[in-house]
Amino acid sequence: MSVILFYEDVQLATFQEAPCDRVCRRTEDRFQLLLRQLPTDFVSRNSCQRPYTFSICDTSGFSDYVRGGIVSQVKMAKKLSFKSLKASLVDPDILTTDFAKFEHPAQLHVAFQALHEFVKKNCRLPRPRHQADADELVNLTKGVNEKSSPCSRLELLDEGLVRKLAYVAAGDLAPVNAFIGGVAAQEVMKSCTGKFTPIMQWLYFDSLETLPEENEASLTAETCGFRNCRYDGQIAVFGAAMQERLSKLKYFLVGAGAIGCELLKNFAMIGLACGDGGELTVTDMDTIEKSNLNRQFLFRPWDVTKMKSETAAAAVKQMNPNMRVTAHQNRVGPDTEKVYDDDFFEALDGVANALDNVDARMYMDRRCVYYRKPLLESGTLGTKGNVQVVIPFLTESYSSSQDPPEKSIPICTLKNFPNAIEHTLQWARDEFEGLFKQPAENVNQYIQDSKFMERTLKLPGAQPLEVLEAAFKSLVTERPKTWEDCVTWARNHWQIQYNNNIRQLLHNFPPDQVTTSGTPFWSGPKRCPHPLEFDVMNNLHMDYVVAAANLFAQTYGIKGSRDTSHTIEILKGVKVPIFTPKSGVKIHVSDQDLQNSNASVDDHRLEELKTTLPSLEALSTFRMYPIEFEKDDDTNFHMDFIVAASNLRAENYDIPPADRHKSKLIAGKIIPAIATTTAAVVGLVCLELYKIAFGHAKLESFKNGFMNLALPFFGFSEPIAAPRHTYYDKEWTLWDRFEVTGVKPSGEEMTLKQFLDYFKNEHKLEITMLSQGVSMLYSFFMPAAKLKERIEQPMTEIVTKVSKKKIGKHVKALVFELCCNDENDEDVEVPYVRYTIR
Repeated sequence: MSVILFYEDVQLATFQEAPCDRVCRRTEDRFQLLLRQLPTDFVSRNSCQRPYTFSICDTSGFSDYVRGGIVSQVKMAKKLSFKSLKASLVDPDILTTDFAKFEHPAQLHVAFQALHEFVKKNCRLPRPRHQADADELVNLTKGVNEKSSPCSRLELLDEGLVRKLAYVAAGDLAPVNAFIGGVAAQEVMKSCTGKFTPIMQWLYFDSLETLPEENEASLTAETCGFRNCRYDGQIAVFGAAMQERLSKLKYFLVGAGAIGCELLKNFAMIGLACGDGGELTVTDMDTIEKSNLNRQFLFRPWDVTKMKSETAAAAVKQMNPNMRVTAHQNRVGPDTEKVYDDDFFEALDGVANALDNVDARMYMDRRCVYYRKPLLESGTLGTKGNVQVVIPFLTESYSSSQDPPEKSIPICTLKNFPNAIEHTLQWARDEFEGLFKQPAENVNQYIQDSKFMERTLKLPGAQPLEVLEAAFKSLVTERPKTWEDCVTWARNHWQIQYNNNIRQLLHNFPPDQVTTSGTPFWSGPKRCPHPLEFDVMNNLHMDYVVAAANLFAQTYGIKGSRDTSHTIEILKGVKVPIFTPKSGVKIHVSDQDLQNSNASVDDHRLEELKTTLPSLEALSTFRMYPIEFEKDDDTNFHMDFIVAASNLRAENYDIPPADRHKSKLIAGKIIPAIATTTAAVVGLVCLELYKIAFGHAKLESFKNGFMNLALPFFGFSEPIAAPRHTYYDKEWTLWDRFEVTGVKPSGEEMTLKQFLDYFKNEHKLEITMLSQGVSMLYSFFMPAAKLKERIEQPMTEIVTKVSKKKIGKHVKALVFELCCNDENDEDVEVPYVRYTIR
């Protein structure tokens, strides 16, 4: 890796490897370094360069150095040397993927050479579960091992492993093909592009734990023999009975995007839900977009705007006409629990997630824990991928552990001190929300919600004043009536953001200002900005005005215009107010200063706004139209505004601009997805599906996986066991619960008193608090009058009254959470209650 140092656009020097974090701030493949001291006669002060230092050449030919300067990191090509096939067969470099099988790769390296000899000798692969063929392969492997060089010869040959290779060598599993195919395809991409690090040099992967845990003897030459059907390759590995079991599975696939398409393809290939009794339900509420086509391979250009689930289901039906698949267009969540109710989940054999957000994942995780269904969870991020398997009564759930929150950009960096294009793009996204969505939503709430003012005044800090000021602007001072008014607003807003605010910032912190320690204020990550002057001949300036004016017009239902020449004519008549920087304006330098500041609320102004806002009677027929950001429609001005707003701010701070494509990726928060990673991840998911379908019950049989194809790195480990808790001598996990039948055969339902007595008598637990969702049904500190009212009421009646919601007819049971004391009056943690009502 090399870094090139420029001064006034002239290359000064380069240095090797990455500087340490003390010297520079690194962001992905670029970083910026603001030089603090650079004498004009500076020459390398270190005759011996260390890994994390760099030097610059003689600068005496340049003008006197003042401050600043930027170092840009340039990744240099790395030359890799590979052994020839002949040499690497004798002395292999093997990438380990699973340290639980540390000995397998070396054993398989010898065994596969023997397998090639077997094929050369017999013109075929070993027959499935054929003992004589397995014996022959073992003998051939011994011969290969004996001929190996002393450095690579195995001291002890694992004959059991070699026999398993012989038993399954004639097999052909779609999930293994998907995993190996994804990895191999990424290696081809590396070769073509020179990007990322190739595998050095052999990679062996096995999933032998997928075979039956105990009764492997049931797999014989007869049960695994070829049947001249499309599943022969799978039957050769797992037998006909297992294939029959796959065909009868009932599965729920949530999502039909990149991972969803790959899962559907694999399901069709392995024959899932392709027999009597089998059923696959796939749901996705999204439509197909053009940007999906590069990785969601079940879709074609003519499918754009169609529903993903329906199109994907139709595509896999063509792959395997026997597949029984039903497509839905529902979002999974509380709103669709009438569709995905008790009957639906209880009939399932498992759930596979193909989701793109954590909230939906956690919701499906809760449903699977409640209904005690296996969950296959996976995700990708560029060349990274992960697989997690959740097994009832065995593993922890998806929600048991959470990733750390993503790092956010400091507010003060966004507002006043950006130094990267990511900062200006996030600022532009915030501008979009603050100009074209939030004000319109607040105005509509003011008009429609009688308690809007009451709720707004309860907001903390200066928020009430900010909300009402924005509403006042939208309804009074900045309310447009014509397209010309919208253009005037856009021009004035341009002036505020790219000229006035920058001049005010420089008034507070002049370019030559120094801190109390004598260090220049505009140093380190702080770039000294400069104001822009509006020019109708500047395309970027006009792009901003046209986009902003059209979006502003949309929020008021005013017809916009794309006629730039007409907009220029309007701009000629716009009088921009003269701005003079003011003293006493507080600008926070850091988020800590912002948090520590006690922003005082102007109570007089607050009262003034409450009385001067237009009356609701005057606004009875008025409404605004909030705009939801949509990145993929090139005609809606959304990305036009984002690109222009970001690049103008970047120009303020001398940050290199970003083109539309890069801006869309960052501002749209597009998670990079590539087909290679998706294929490899889904291959691993379906290997776990085999284990679930075949009834594996040992924790060590399952594998959670993480990989990064770029490095390359592969890591597999057994899932984390479900944490165990105890009360008295009873042990329980998140998969356990109390089962209480609330309604007797006579139709009489348990009262609250009977419910409390049941736990006291049957489980020796005194309930101190009882809740259902966010509704508190009972507590030991409840007023006596309220307790007397509830104590003899049926449980469902209490739930209905407290929650103020009717219990749907589709609901078979309710979930109650308990706080309990044991016989020693000690607080104990206990499972939840499933209270059956139907």
